[in-house]
Amino acid sequence: MGAVPVYPAPQPDRLTRFVLRLHERSPRWAAPLAALGCVGAGISYTLLIDPTRSAPDAAPTCMLKLTTGLDCPGCGGTRALWYLLHADLPAAARHHFLLVFVLPFLAYLFVAWAGRQAFGWRLPELRISNKLIGVFLAAWLAFSVVRNLPWAPFTALYV
Repeated sequence: MGAVPVYPAPQPDRLTRFVLRLHERSPRWAAPLAALGCVGAGISYTLLIDPTRSAPDAAPTCMLKLTTGLDCPGCGGTRALWYLLHADLPAAARHHFLLVFVLPFLAYLFVAWAGRQAFGWRLPELRISNKLIGVFLAAWLAFSVVRNLPWAPFTALYV
C-alpha cells in the first residue's frame, strides 16, 4: 500500500476573499437588517400587486401551472400572505394552509436569530429535529399531490 497523497488546500478566489473581508468588517446587525429588508420587500410587493384581483381568464404566472395546469407546492402562497396581511385568516388558509401553519414558527426563528445576531438576545431555542423537518416536507408533498386530484372532496383545495 502506497502513501496517501496529500492535496493542498484550495486557495479562495478573489470573490470569496472579498466576501470574507466584507463579512469581517460588517457590523453584527447588518445581516438581520438585510434579511428584514428582503422580507419587507416581499411584503411590499404582495401589498402592491394585490394577487387576489387577477382576471378570471388571465394566464397563470407560475410556469408549472402554465405548462401543466397543476398547482405547484407554493401555489396560493402569495394570495395567502396577502390575506394574512389583511387579517383574513380563513381566506389565507384556504389558499395555502401550510404557509399559514408554518409562518409563526418561521417568524419566531427569524426573531430569535436576528435578536441573537444584532443584540445578543438569548431567546429560548425552537429545536427542530431532522425527523420533524422530514415529516413537514412529506406533509407538504402530500398536500401538493392531494390538492391536484381532480375529484371531490379534493377539488375544494384547488386554487
